[in-house]
Amino acid sequence: MSVFPSRPTTGAEIRAMDKAHVFHSWSAQDEIAPVPVKSASGAVFTDYEGNDYLDFASQLVYTNLGHQHPRLVSAIKDQADRLVTVAPAFANDARSQLAAMIAAVAPGDLNHVFFTNGGAEANENAVRMARVHTGRRKVMSMYRSYHGSTSTAISMTGDPRRWANEPSDSSVVHFFGPYDYRSPFYSSSPQEESDRALEQLEQQIILEGAGTIAAIIMETVVGTNGILVPPPGYLAGVREICDRYGIVYIADEVMAGFGRTGQWFAVDNWDVTPDLISFAKGVNSGYVPLGGVVISDAIRETFAHRAFPGGLTYSGHPLACAVGVESLRVMEDDGVLERVRDLGERVVRPFVEDLAQRHPVVGAVRGVGLFWAIELVRDRESREPLVPFNAAGEANAPMVEFAAACKVRGLWPFMHFNRVHVAPPLVISEEELVRGLQITDEALGLLDQYVK
Repeated sequence: MSVFPSRPTTGAEIRAMDKAHVFHSWSAQDEIAPVPVKSASGAVFTDYEGNDYLDFASQLVYTNLGHQHPRLVSAIKDQADRLVTVAPAFANDARSQLAAMIAAVAPGDLNHVFFTNGGAEANENAVRMARVHTGRRKVMSMYRSYHGSTSTAISMTGDPRRWANEPSDSSVVHFFGPYDYRSPFYSSSPQEESDRALEQLEQQIILEGAGTIAAIIMETVVGTNGILVPPPGYLAGVREICDRYGIVYIADEVMAGFGRTGQWFAVDNWDVTPDLISFAKGVNSGYVPLGGVVISDAIRETFAHRAFPGGLTYSGHPLACAVGVESLRVMEDDGVLERVRDLGERVVRPFVEDLAQRHPVVGAVRGVGLFWAIELVRDRESREPLVPFNAAGEANAPMVEFAAACKVRGLWPFMHFNRVHVAPPLVISEEELVRGLQITDEALGLLDQYVK
């Protein structure tokens, strides 16, 4: 008789085995009750009780091409029949082709790709490249950011997830990025916010010692921490500052890349070319873990005759890369980028702007493509958040109420602090998108009572 338990077949069995043996990330283990998922298709997933949920979070904003896309599933099967795995020291067709395809759509002279297993490793290695390339140590990153949970990545993160992991990489310096709605620079317009944010950044570089700074890393559109869309001229200004002081500009596009904003890379919305782009998530919709760094010619040349001091056992795994190849083909064949731009401007923008007019709890809306935030407040005039920063327990009750209202109506929301995010799979039907927005509208109606 086998010592191993049989595979659970009911929701109750899965919950029991999960609670007994699975250790979950970012969680107090005895205070969570994960929903067992039985199946999924497109923009919908189903639990073991037969409840369907419209996935307005794309899981963790990575199922860009939805659940169980037949072409992506077939790509895994076809690759498994030919070559399941091979060490990164060898070359293989899937890895080579995906690197060439990414280089073809990357901006400027970013013609080389180092593959990782996910976004945190991508950012770790991007920083490593910048440090070796410049011979400097410091890295600057924004408050209100997330770059991953590994050592340097969590140090660069500018939200509360960093706090419990300190001290870590002491050579990371944080700065305030632009946030027009809650301007740290007392700006009166987006252009003024851009100008003042750039001035503050340059002054901080000077005071830190420009010759000590290897890189500035920024999410092109800040993801979990607010869908903060950069104001006019900001990214171009960062590019100019980096050039002036010999600093490597790293664009973290783990969440915003591969179609989420309606472009291959979010920087394309502002015609800016970084030195390095980190990616993951949408490159293959998370069907097999994959991330990487897109590298400029200049940084690649640093390692032409000097070994890069890093590597991963599964770098460029054939199964992951095969799905990546097919993902990019699907995006091109189905006009996904154009569709995202259309749905974002024609459907989402007018709907959420109308929410802001009708619901007093809505303080601001912002976004691009299928990447939007609805910011909730108790008072529009003072802009007091609906729940405090990093709220927990009773203080977070309104957001818990909102989530419950969405789920009972068949919508799985994405929320962070006092914000609701709209980030569905890019293949969502227009009918599903409107239904999800309508459910959001209904749930927001329950929160208007909290407005002063």
